[in-house]
Amino acid sequence: MTGNARVDKLLSQMTPDEKMALIRGASEPPATNQGNAGYLTGVPRLGIPPIRMSDGPPGVLTRYPSQAETATMGVAATFSVKDAEANGEVIGREAKSLGIDVVLEPFINIDRDITFARGYNTEGEDPVLTGVIGAGLVRGIQGQGVMSQAKHYVAYDTDGSDVYVDQQALHEIYVAPFMDAVEAGVSSVMCSYNKINGTQACGNPDTLVKILRDEVGFKGFLTSDWGAVHAADYINKGLDMEMPGSMPKDSPMGSMMFSFFTTEEPKPAPPPVFNTALLAGFLGGSLPEEPKPKPFNMGAIGAMRDPHTNLWNLRQEGKLDDATINRAAGRVLYEMDKFGYLDNPTPGQAGPKDPPVHATEANAEVIRKTAEDAAVLLKNEGHVLPLKPADSVAMIGPGAGQTVAIGTAGERSIGWPWRQIGTVEVIQKIDPSVHVTYAVEDDMTGVAIPAELWTSGGKPGIERAAKDGTRSVDAVLDFTTKAGKALPADSEVTWSGTLNVPSAGTYWIYLQLLGAAGSIEIDGKRVAGANGMRGGVHGDTVLGGKDGLMASTDGLDNLRTAVELTAGPHAVSVHIEGDTSHNPAQVRLAWQTPEQRKTNHDAAIAAAKAAKTAVVFAWSRGKTDFILPGNGTDYDQDKLIEEVAAVNPNTVVVLNVSQPVAMPWLSKVKGVLQMWWPGDEGGWATADILWGKTSPAGRLPMTWAKKLTDYPATDPAHPERSAKGVDGKTTFSEGVNVGYRWFDKQKIEPLFPFGYGLSYTRFAYSGLKVSPSANGLTVGFSVKNTGSVASDEVPQVYLGRPEQKQAGDFPEHALVAFDRIHLRAGESKTVSITVPQRRLQFWNTEAGKWTTASGPRAVLVGGSSRDLPLTAKVTVP
Repeated sequence: MTGNARVDKLLSQMTPDEKMALIRGASEPPATNQGNAGYLTGVPRLGIPPIRMSDGPPGVLTRYPSQAETATMGVAATFSVKDAEANGEVIGREAKSLGIDVVLEPFINIDRDITFARGYNTEGEDPVLTGVIGAGLVRGIQGQGVMSQAKHYVAYDTDGSDVYVDQQALHEIYVAPFMDAVEAGVSSVMCSYNKINGTQACGNPDTLVKILRDEVGFKGFLTSDWGAVHAADYINKGLDMEMPGSMPKDSPMGSMMFSFFTTEEPKPAPPPVFNTALLAGFLGGSLPEEPKPKPFNMGAIGAMRDPHTNLWNLRQEGKLDDATINRAAGRVLYEMDKFGYLDNPTPGQAGPKDPPVHATEANAEVIRKTAEDAAVLLKNEGHVLPLKPADSVAMIGPGAGQTVAIGTAGERSIGWPWRQIGTVEVIQKIDPSVHVTYAVEDDMTGVAIPAELWTSGGKPGIERAAKDGTRSVDAVLDFTTKAGKALPADSEVTWSGTLNVPSAGTYWIYLQLLGAAGSIEIDGKRVAGANGMRGGVHGDTVLGGKDGLMASTDGLDNLRTAVELTAGPHAVSVHIEGDTSHNPAQVRLAWQTPEQRKTNHDAAIAAAKAAKTAVVFAWSRGKTDFILPGNGTDYDQDKLIEEVAAVNPNTVVVLNVSQPVAMPWLSKVKGVLQMWWPGDEGGWATADILWGKTSPAGRLPMTWAKKLTDYPATDPAHPERSAKGVDGKTTFSEGVNVGYRWFDKQKIEPLFPFGYGLSYTRFAYSGLKVSPSANGLTVGFSVKNTGSVASDEVPQVYLGRPEQKQAGDFPEHALVAFDRIHLRAGESKTVSITVPQRRLQFWNTEAGKWTTASGPRAVLVGGSSRDLPLTAKVTVP
């Protein structure tokens, strides 16, 4: 059945229900549950162990905090296969320590629409860069003996759910990275929520079988995205595994998910009721600086389809045979054997193994180096960077005092807040003599609401009611380890009282939690809360930093919201209950008053005015489109940067963002450094770049436009390309001209082009020689560091459109290869890069196959898509 004698023997010994246990998700017993995303029970009587699947990217999300890696876009910005593989190794090590068998990454969709809610999670806009980085991650993960699952197949590159794309673009842009993952030996692939050319992706035989199996040669197993199955017959159309599969009857996920891969006769059931509270726990709320979140598209979730049929119906109708089930179960079992799980199953622990110190430090070293390698210097007027130790520096913004490590939490490792120290603290550790003034400006931890403002029943304090019925009165609501009075694990408590607000205004209210889920109501209205996704997997606990930009300064989850309050009394209620971590319950109710925010702002401007150089740390969680959060609030980041620049001519902006943002202040500042979301060690990496220990050499994995409407997916002349689409259909009518290719075709000048990045030195290219070979093209040239600082450089090779007419469309030029090299000051290196044969081909829709575009073509080499000083012509045979 599979060609593997051991697997075939096991299949022959299995009952139909036991085979189903390999292709349908189930609920893990509480004794071993890690809060992971997916679970297969295995077949204990035959020695087939269970399988746990964990969310990413990046990192590993379970109910236990694990190290936070540099964001995916940052890994792509390194343009380094070595960095990608090293990050994969970190993910693999973390997975093993947490008892995880399959990590649901890499995310190798294309960043074609920067307003796409998941676009920040990609590896950029180019299929070659995405494929090479994704393949490196696969090799690194699987080299640790952990399965990697590439996602989301295919054309999951928009918030629209009904996608149409021509065959050439489908193959060359959207399938291409999956080809690289398959070539790297990826164990499994996850199909996506969207329709592709009229058919749901998880039940589309054209993409699953014809393309992925027959053309690409994928041999592993195909898993649905969670709830992306809409009919039982998907198993006949190429799908192997349904996730999450069967859920407990009391699971809050039951309203969102339905299992079609079951063999019991379906029972009539009322239409599902959507559980909005669960979704809030998954998506997180908006912060005071952010606009209201966009509505979540539930149209692609399987449970919203009714009536249901399952595999029982298919069997009754003679539409499902044993060979099909054997095929699906055999693919899963084959990979389990290949990865050694049948002989050495992952221990079913109820908690993480404490990783040895050397493993933690080895991971941290990779995260720090990746963050440094990802740093993109966008502007450096007058060599304002690197900073000089003798200069006085004002560092402004919460990202200076803590690290904006992960941006959006969601389906990724949350990190270790105790390691996420800010650049200010790093500098003080490295060189206490450096004169640094820190102004938080936007204080994200705040202070506990003071005792003098609380009353309950006309007396001072706030009343506490425990689950056991006992009552008491507390002066303030601050039960934390820092305050020396964390509550016992699994506490369930409600506080009620009257908050006497001194003056009317917008108050920023912070509910801070750890070891407990909780919520707050003011005047009977729920204003913030965290449920930890209990019963809904994806982590399952409240972790520090999960619901805010970052954890509080003492490591608590930080739910922040803005509330308009009049002067006088307001009824406040706070409820907590222990989460599944069973750790001591911590809770604090803090705030920032309007007066304190103004004081903080004035202090930031004064610090900037007094310093020789001002460094403003700006951030986004990816929940705004092409703007920095804060517009329209009293923490307007664009306005802050302009105010700082007005009092200090040497202003530098450090960006912790993962998608382009508008820069109305760009001409008024001297320097801009893009640090992405750098992971736990980002404070160290940022300091290394700012003070010149490391020369920046990261490159933009996407085009940074001057305005949002310059991008193909947000061009108002083409509404069909948007998430809304036309008549509900989103058409990728830009074809193969995605990202920089569109800017080149339309002759649009970007703010910063794809592949762009400055350095603390300069490089000269010379001596280009190109020759055809049996494997494609060999491209040779020299690069010299003509400056006085050692640095990496990222030479990029682009291929021009064919001069002879071909049966397809072609961009002006497209990336086909790249490398990352290190050069000492004054050093020259001869570089040789192979362009694989596939990069010389195009998808010939008429012929239905890959075809070499023969004849004369230009080969261009340089430091970005718009800086290509070397050009040669080659005749492709």
